[in-house]
Amino acid sequence: MNETDVLVPRPVCDSRSEMSEFVLPNDANVLGSLLGGRLMHWIDLAGALAAHRQSRTYVVTASVDHIDFLVPVQVGSLVILRSCVNRVFRTSMEVGVKVWVENYIQDKREHVASAHLTFVAVDGKGGKIVVPPVIPETDEERRRYDDAGRRREIRRSEKERRDRNKR
Repeated sequence: MNETDVLVPRPVCDSRSEMSEFVLPNDANVLGSLLGGRLMHWIDLAGALAAHRQSRTYVVTASVDHIDFLVPVQVGSLVILRSCVNRVFRTSMEVGVKVWVENYIQDKREHVASAHLTFVAVDGKGGKIVVPPVIPETDEERRRYDDAGRRREIRRSEKERRDRNKR
């Protein structure tokens, strides 16, 4: 990639990613349910895929917003993680990840969790890199784009509050 390609805007669909994982016994607790930490790891990987596709460079996880575990996922289940960039903020970007469990025998899917992660694009030495803007094309993508801006303001307000409380 050369300097002139760096800031060419890309549609959300260019960042869209999907990964699948089978839940194995090593991924589960003593009750046979997927460990929350393992699911968080997979969410981070799925988010990074979308961030890599948008930025076309290395990315690091800066933050994870809220995660609720909605339904238990049993050993032997197929977990599907879908991600895409919601919005770009110069060197950082918000990625949404939605997680499903699929019972391929019963042909049934259930929503397991959703999360919003912030990634920062970096070079090989860890220096921040400007990310090409994302272009929301559908009503849903525009809603997610706007929501990402609101979440960013909430994160900034929280950071300011924490910084004030440290003094």
